Amino acid sequence: MTASPTLPKSRQQLILAVLMLCSLLIWLENTVLSTTLETLADPVNGLDASPDELQWATGSYTLAFATLMFTAGALGDRFGHRTVLATGLAVFAGSSVWAAYAGDAGQLITARAAMGVGSALIMPATLAILMWIFTGPARATAIGIFSASAGVGMAAGPVLAGVLLDQFWWGSVFLINLPLVALTLVGIAMLVPNFRSPVARPLDPAGMLLSISGLAALAYGLIRAGQVTAWSRIDVWAPIVVGLVLLAVFVLVELRIKAPSFDPRLLAQRAFGGGNVALGLLLFAVAAVTFYHAFYLQGARGFSPMQAGLASLPTACGALLGAPLGARLVRRWSLLSVTAPAFTVAALTMGGYGLLGLHTPLIWIEGLLFVQGLTIGVVIGPVTAALISSLPLERAGAGSAVTNTVRQTGSVIGIAVGGTIMSIVYRRAIDGSLSDLPGPVQDRARVSAEQARRVAASTHQPTLTHAADDAFIHAMHVGAAWIMVIALLGAAVLVMSLRPAKEAAGLAQQPGHDPQDSRSVPGTAAHSGAAHSQPAEGDDVGSR
Repeated sequence: MTASPTLPKSRQQLILAVLMLCSLLIWLENTVLSTTLETLADPVNGLDASPDELQWATGSYTLAFATLMFTAGALGDRFGHRTVLATGLAVFAGSSVWAAYAGDAGQLITARAAMGVGSALIMPATLAILMWIFTGPARATAIGIFSASAGVGMAAGPVLAGVLLDQFWWGSVFLINLPLVALTLVGIAMLVPNFRSPVARPLDPAGMLLSISGLAALAYGLIRAGQVTAWSRIDVWAPIVVGLVLLAVFVLVELRIKAPSFDPRLLAQRAFGGGNVALGLLLFAVAAVTFYHAFYLQGARGFSPMQAGLASLPTACGALLGAPLGARLVRRWSLLSVTAPAFTVAALTMGGYGLLGLHTPLIWIEGLLFVQGLTIGVVIGPVTAALISSLPLERAGAGSAVTNTVRQTGSVIGIAVGGTIMSIVYRRAIDGSLSDLPGPVQDRARVSAEQARRVAASTHQPTLTHAADDAFIHAMHVGAAWIMVIALLGAAVLVMSLRPAKEAAGLAQQPGHDPQDSRSVPGTAAHSGAAHSQPAEGDDVGSR
């Protein structure tokens, strides 16, 4: 096959639909679990999972996803992105069945990690295939449409999970992946060429081991901090230090490799690096506030899974509208002038959780969630499109791996830090209400608000239920304030990273300015049209 494939427009559109199904699977997986967390904590209808086990059930998936994507990108360059994509879907389906029938929280955590491996193989391949199929203005449009699949997954996930949890056992939420995987595999076999890079990158096993062990140690230390009374304990600070050291060594090792699977040099570019850091901080905040949201609706407010799923729809609807809206606004104005205010408003909506209580009218919650989803959609779609389009086509696999790794790393740390803040503040808030209760009751009540409510019901202590609800709401308010600060920091990073792009666009209009100088800067004139050309005719990019 030549390096400049010209596929019929109808086939391009069908391939885009297949790629969107792949993305939909990943987003469904994220959202159905958040609706299931309260059920998994139940000792009768779930797995009696503790708060740290729930953090790991969420985080193990994201951890594997974050650390294996750059290796998956290298595999796609070497063996073909279609091959890697199909393999990832098969792994995802098999581990979904494993998760559905997990007998305890440990098995679920392991199965979720395996699902993360499948997702890590899926995501870089989908973005790389999209970059090969579409060129010029069609590429930006395709990326925008592709990003909308996130909103569809966010909308469908909570509702599907609510329906299934109301009718079946908790494991059914993982089995909904199977028909989608089957449909996607048929589409891949019939439609998608097996693109691969003309230059195969090394697999980099040392980098993979360092990144996985470093992030795992860091996440363990941060999660452990929420389960103990003092950060000075060696099982808290030692894993954090070891994790940071291993991640630093990982960066040094990657810098010494001529063609690394994860290229830190890409992050040295102000626009690409700063934009990715900003998105990482945004995903940090999204992961943390989503973790809070699940327990707020089903725990403190007493919603059923179905009610909680329906109540979460405004976030998804907002994100679904925000992605195409952001793309249109950026074409009319500039990337910076559109995304910076939207990012700031998104951060403020996360702080808005500090205004929610046990009796807040549902309409106010829905309005907050809609604005949050809308502004997040406005930011993620256009910024992602600009970052990916800022790279040469032959670096598409590496660039998408870096972008997704940074974002998923932000999610891993967000879950760990957000859950830890909640656990620490909750324990301190409820301690004053436990002095007159028996020791075993105090111990269970300190674990989490969910445990406190159950022991209160079994021992007929309604005052303990009220105390647990109040302590949870206070913990959510404190956590929301910290999350907002981190998200505002992300908005500031985005402004600093995109400001040079605005200046470059102005320079491009001056006589004698070489437009090539602005091609690597997202949001400039070089990216309003055909930002990249296909490789030279005759390059070997794989076979159909």
